Amino acid sequence: MPGEEHDHNAEQFETTGSGASHTFPSQAGAIKKGGYCMLKGKPCRVVDHSTSKTGKHGHAKAHIVGLDVFTNKKYEDMCPTSHNMMVPIVTRTEYQLIGIDEGFVNLLTESGDTKDDLKLPTDADGSLDETAKKIKELYDAGNPILVTVLAACGEEKIITCRPMTEAN
Repeated sequence: MPGEEHDHNAEQFETTGSGASHTFPSQAGAIKKGGYCMLKGKPCRVVDHSTSKTGKHGHAKAHIVGLDVFTNKKYEDMCPTSHNMMVPIVTRTEYQLIGIDEGFVNLLTESGDTKDDLKLPTDADGSLDETAKKIKELYDAGNPILVTVLAACGEEKIITCRPMTEAN
């Protein structure tokens, strides 16, 4: 039956991860404070959201203010509440730190593989930020460390760290 074979191929195509989008659409009126949205092409956490009344042209406007999840830079946008805005898919993952090598961290994934493509976090000037300093301090003291990595739109950044305890 040719129809069954076609369904099987479509199923295989759907399960592949390549080409998956980093964002999804959501109505501007549905975006809330504390959530995420794309502002000026950057993934942002919404810190302020206000809605104006319908005007002469019949659309209520949403005024959204957000902070870039990677740089903390402030972005603003105004959009009719009925229009779609893109919302980034933001994930947080914890990894165990196993080494630091020339500004890059060596991390251990849950599956036991290593992840070596992340740099220690830096501030706007390019110098190590507070999280990076804390990571180096804990690492130099010989403590096992868990780092939390925030990922959105194909970018990743270490946002926090904490000493690993026996319960982890």
